[in-house]
Amino acid sequence: MAREELAGIYRNYIACLNRQDWPALGRFVHGEVAHNARPLGLSGYRAMLERDFREIPDLHFDIELLIAEPPRIAARLKFDCAPAGTFLGLAVNGRRVRFCENVFYEFDDGKIRQVWSVIDKTAIEAQL
Repeated sequence: MAREELAGIYRNYIACLNRQDWPALGRFVHGEVAHNARPLGLSGYRAMLERDFREIPDLHFDIELLIAEPPRIAARLKFDCAPAGTFLGLAVNGRRVRFCENVFYEFDDGKIRQVWSVIDKTAIEAQL
């Protein structure tokens, strides 16, 4: 798969998340996906994302940096949101916070199979 094609699939995946188009998630995510070395499968991954949107009602994924090197993607995602309660063990309680997530994806057969994610918790703590 070419870099441009993989980057396009990833951008469409992010658009799917921002629309909360859960029935379409399987077009982008492998049935045996793992997140930070935890096997979740598609249903567990979807449940994780749905929980994120419940806990952060104004959640929106914004790609700040994207590097495609098939079969992998590296991205820096920006967030500007107001988690409703506790987020990453921090009492945010509706306050607006800005932070980034550095995330790596590995694709298998055109779908996300592995996700490794680190959220900048220190940036959130500095804003509280």
